[in-house]
Amino acid sequence: MRLAGKAAVITGAGAGIGEATAYLFASEGARLCLNSLSDSAKRVADKVGAGGGHAIFVQGDVSVEADARRVIDETVEAFGGIDILYNNAGIVPVGSVEACTVEEFDRCMAVNVRGIYLCSRYALPHLRASRGVIVNCSSAVAVKGVANRAAYSASKGAVSSLTRAMAVDHTNDGVRVNAICPGTVDTPSLAGRLAATGDAEEARRQLTARQPLGRLGKPEEVAEAILLLATNEFCTGAMMYVDGGMTM
Repeated sequence: MRLAGKAAVITGAGAGIGEATAYLFASEGARLCLNSLSDSAKRVADKVGAGGGHAIFVQGDVSVEADARRVIDETVEAFGGIDILYNNAGIVPVGSVEACTVEEFDRCMAVNVRGIYLCSRYALPHLRASRGVIVNCSSAVAVKGVANRAAYSASKGAVSSLTRAMAVDHTNDGVRVNAICPGTVDTPSLAGRLAATGDAEEARRQLTARQPLGRLGKPEEVAEAILLLATNEFCTGAMMYVDGGMTM
């Protein structure tokens, strides 16, 4: 029970890595605030509760200041503080700079970068009090170019740089800041992108080939690394690659 008594916020908790992290954190004793843009994280919160854990659901768009602030405020109201913020919410627009629309680019930066900024901004006073930790979701594409992910890669490069800057800024506050950098992970989001290609089987084969280990990652494998970043007290400013060797 490495998180016994800890209060954790997980954004984008309705599926994939966010959902897997919620179950792992709950199994380690954490009390959870689970957020999603839709009501998908409510199902996860209900499942945590049915298993004997403690979780609340707060719906909202983390790129909207009022929503991000409400996620933090309702967590503090429910649990008295915050010990862990896992900024997981993100979207993956497909396309090159020419193919990606201005609206898609702006939305990607708003959710993937602005959302982290807003949630962190409002959580930091509480994390300072608890000497807590922030884990941001970056990606292997922050350091490795891949085709047709221009906006997404730009956003994740920003996340990695923001993580390092935050780690430096808040070391003296006792707040650690790290980032997880997954490779290609088998999630519902990925399934949707594969289906959109018109040949999901071939698209999956191509994405699998990017990982030298020869398979896609599992959300649970990434969640285990997030737990490590959240609990290892000698770890700040770290970029942990869980990518099947993609960035070797």
